[in-house]
Amino acid sequence: MTASESPAARTPRRAVAAAARTRQPTEVRRRLIAEAAVPLIAERGYASVGVRDVAAAAGVSVGTVTYHFGSVQEVLSEAMVLHIERYYAALSEAAERASGSAEALRLLVDALFTEDTDRHWRMWFDYWNAGDQDPDQGFARGQAQRYEAWHGQIRSLAGRGVDDGEFICDDLDGFAARFAALADGLALQRLRQAPPLTTEDARRHLKRFIETELRLAEVLPDRPSDVHGG
Repeated sequence: MTASESPAARTPRRAVAAAARTRQPTEVRRRLIAEAAVPLIAERGYASVGVRDVAAAAGVSVGTVTYHFGSVQEVLSEAMVLHIERYYAALSEAAERASGSAEALRLLVDALFTEDTDRHWRMWFDYWNAGDQDPDQGFARGQAQRYEAWHGQIRSLAGRGVDDGEFICDDLDGFAARFAALADGLALQRLRQAPPLTTEDARRHLKRFIETELRLAEVLPDRPSDVHGG
């Protein structure tokens, strides 16, 4: 929970009015239930949310939840997919508005680490850990697809810069893998604060990595003036 969230924000709210719910087709009802589960996961953690919690938050009966989903894990998995896709879609939209790939990567890094994104990272690691305890192979495949899409987004931005002459990089796949790994590691360190890590320092480490790996023609912001890249 972020510092700006009040205790009242932890109380689940009904997603839709009862009269409206009765008119929703199956696919819409499923989404409403999954949407209602997202704040529960953020507030309590993936493993602490049960089917009754989801039903109460969505304003439906337990039977309605179990009719549309085979298990609470399925609800939570779909909820996390909604959250993750929405989060990375916003990052992608910001990057697409950039004037070039260097600026796009800078905006991507800035958006990855803010005071508000701690909540996303906490949910992401919670979701990833849940996959190790779930025997459903579909769950694991869904996680893998999310990560593949994230790697693809990073690779696409870097590749566009190479095509436009902004970057020099002989291993775009390797760059994407290392960027994602460093972002994950910095996010985990930021959440645990062991050792302490500010959002500004997390951004600086990632920008320095980009500068070194892609051999930028122009220096990204936040680089110390007395450091010279090779």
